[in-house]
Amino acid sequence: MLRSQLEDFLKQEQLKRGYLAVATPHIARVDLFKTSGHWQKYHEDMFPLMSENEADRLSEQGFVMKPMNCPFHIQIYKSELRSYRELPMRLAEFGTVYRYEQSGELAGLTRVRGFTVDDSHLFVTPDQLDDEFLKVVDLILSVFDKLQLKNFKARLSFRDPASDKYIGSDQAWEKAENAIRRAVETLGMDHFEGIGEAAFYGPKLDFIFQDVLDREWQLGTVQVDYNLPDRFELEFVSEDGSRQRPIMIHRAPFGSLERLIGILIEQYAGDFPLWLAPEQMRLLTVGADQRPFAEQVVATLLSQGIRATLDESGDRLGKQIRNAEKAKIPVMSVIGAQEVTANSLNIRTRAAGELGVMPLQLVEQRLQTAIATYSNF
Repeated sequence: MLRSQLEDFLKQEQLKRGYLAVATPHIARVDLFKTSGHWQKYHEDMFPLMSENEADRLSEQGFVMKPMNCPFHIQIYKSELRSYRELPMRLAEFGTVYRYEQSGELAGLTRVRGFTVDDSHLFVTPDQLDDEFLKVVDLILSVFDKLQLKNFKARLSFRDPASDKYIGSDQAWEKAENAIRRAVETLGMDHFEGIGEAAFYGPKLDFIFQDVLDREWQLGTVQVDYNLPDRFELEFVSEDGSRQRPIMIHRAPFGSLERLIGILIEQYAGDFPLWLAPEQMRLLTVGADQRPFAEQVVATLLSQGIRATLDESGDRLGKQIRNAEKAKIPVMSVIGAQEVTANSLNIRTRAAGELGVMPLQLVEQRLQTAIATYSNF
C-alpha cells in the first residue's frame, strides 16, 4: 500500500507538470550500454552478460539486465526526428533496475540488487535548460514537503578533474556544472560541493537526507547531461531549420522506492501521515448491535477511496482503543447506540486527540479534504 500510494502521488504530480509516462524492457542488447558507456565504466556492477554461445560471450555480445533506464528513454526520443516545438520532452517511468551489489553491501530495503527508480529524462533546448532544471528542483522539494522530510542538504556532485572515470569534454562538463550552480544560487539554497561524486556522464544536484538514526542517504537527484546526447547523436530541428543537440536532464525525486520506503518506516516509526497511512481510519464498536451500522460506514468510506477498517476482534472497547493506538491509526471512531441513532461518529485522532461526535457526512468530507491536501484530519 505504501508503494502504490507513493507511485500514485508522484504520477499525479508528474501529470500536472507535463510528463509522459512510458514503460521500457528489463533487458537489452549489451551494445546499447556500450554506446552509453555504462558497459565500459560500470560492467563490474552489472549482472553477468547473457550470451547464446561461448563465441558471443568472448566477444561480449548478448543481453544484459539494465542498470539504468536512461538509454531506453533515449531510444524513445530517437525513434523519430524531433522538432524544437516538441521540446521540452519529459519521459517518466517507475523503472526497475538491477545492480550486482556484493553481499556485504546489501542492507534491508536500503541497499538491494533490484530496485525501482522514479526515473525521468527531460530533453530540452539550451534556452530551456535553466527553467526546466528549476522546475525539477521545485518538484523534488514539493515531494519532500508532502513526505515531511525536512532534515536534508543539497550537494553539488561534481567531477574530480584528476580522475579518468568521466566521459565527455571539459567544455561540456563546465556548462553542466555552471547550470547547476545557477539553479541553486537562483533558489538561494544552502549547498556544498562534493568533488568526485558526479555520475560518469555528468554532474548532479543530490539531496542528502539524514534519518532518525543520524545516517545520511541520497534521495532525490537531478543531473545535467551533455554527453549522452552526443554519444547517441540525438538531434532536434531548431527554429531556423538547423539540426542541434538537445540537453538531457536526469531526475529522480524519490531515488529508489525501496530505499525511500525503508527510510520512511524508520522515520515515522509507523506513525504515517494520514494520506500515506496504509490504514487511515478504524471503526470501533461498543457492542455487537452497532456492527451493521459500522460495516455500512466502512463500505461507504472504501467506495470513496478512504482506507477504513472495522475492528472485528470482539474485544472490549478499551482494548480496541489500545490496539488502534498501538497500531498508530491516524483516525479512529467509537460507535455506540447514540452514534447509530444520530448517523454520526465519535472521532479521535493521533494528531489532535478527542474531537467528539460529528455527523457522518462531515467526517467523510473532512477525511477527503485532509487526504487530498496531505494534511491532518
